[in-house]
Amino acid sequence: MSRYDVAFVGAGIAGASLAAEIAPHARVLILEGEAQPGYHATGRSAAFWSETYGGPNIQPLVTASGDFLRNPPAEMGGESFLSPRGELFIATREDRHVLDGFVEKFAAAGVVLDDVDPTAYCPGIRSEWTDALYDESCSDIDVARLHGAYLGAARRAGAELVCDAGVTGLSRQGGWKIETRAGTFSADLLVNAAGAWAEPVGQMAGAPPTGIAPLRRTMVQLRVGPPAPMTLPLVRDAHERFYFKPETGGRIWLSPHDEIPTAPCDAAPEEIDVAIAIDKLAGAVDWRVEAVERRWAGLRTFAPDRKPVYGFDPAVPGLFWCAGQGGFGIQTAPAASKLAAAMLLQATADPIAAHLDPERYSIRRFRG
Repeated sequence: MSRYDVAFVGAGIAGASLAAEIAPHARVLILEGEAQPGYHATGRSAAFWSETYGGPNIQPLVTASGDFLRNPPAEMGGESFLSPRGELFIATREDRHVLDGFVEKFAAAGVVLDDVDPTAYCPGIRSEWTDALYDESCSDIDVARLHGAYLGAARRAGAELVCDAGVTGLSRQGGWKIETRAGTFSADLLVNAAGAWAEPVGQMAGAPPTGIAPLRRTMVQLRVGPPAPMTLPLVRDAHERFYFKPETGGRIWLSPHDEIPTAPCDAAPEEIDVAIAIDKLAGAVDWRVEAVERRWAGLRTFAPDRKPVYGFDPAVPGLFWCAGQGGFGIQTAPAASKLAAAMLLQATADPIAAHLDPERYSIRRFRG
């Protein structure tokens, strides 16, 4: 049985990005429960880079990741993972105070939000949506290419990836004995990057509960008339009840911004949630819905305080957490992986993450 320095449970964006940072310094194994990495949350994301998405606790990680995503190093392909999109926050006149509070929340971080006329950015918007803010910096993320670049970097540094390797047992025997559907492995350190399965994996390792839990999010691809222009920004309701963005061929991707508690699973959309999404769109714009072309659901996993969870578990020697990344794991991956790598290697953080406070996101906040 081969022995590794560090074994990762999960090859989604959390595990892939942190493994790429660790692999040059240690012998790394990445265990993925599915036939391909990123099958669940990573592969089902309508990802965008938005400094406001996730709130003020997440914004430092998002902002710190921006330059890397725009100008990645040659070993990550050297081509930007971002493409301009823009973001429009819409509100009724009665809800103008919500927009004002939004500006106030992010002003200290230097996030620029401009007052605009929503009709100038969203054709067909209904007349009751009188007020809006615009964030020019919001961008689409090429999720598949980013995820693939991290996996490639990890492999080139010597990391081994084993798929169809769902974990069935964990025990401490002078290190970790990791039983999986693909065989048994041994490692000195275990990284819990299991996404929606992070809490069960932690409990299997003997860790006390953290409260990390998955929430289902519905996405729908619609063909609308008139066709949605590709210049349309990401449109978000100020109360976070829905968002939509354009897709090729005049289509849109729409979500009712649902957060439905569920067990870890291969998530599927419910018809009622698809109907709710379409109803919310009808209240925002006067477009016709000509066809529901696709529908899917993904799991977004949050800790109770909705901050990500990094660091060695004080209650379980050799267990490191990289979990609870909610719907912002992709847009924060560059800074988050460097911050977590510094914690795991007990080293100085890369300049991208040097100004970030690791205690803000540490597992120790759940351990008293």
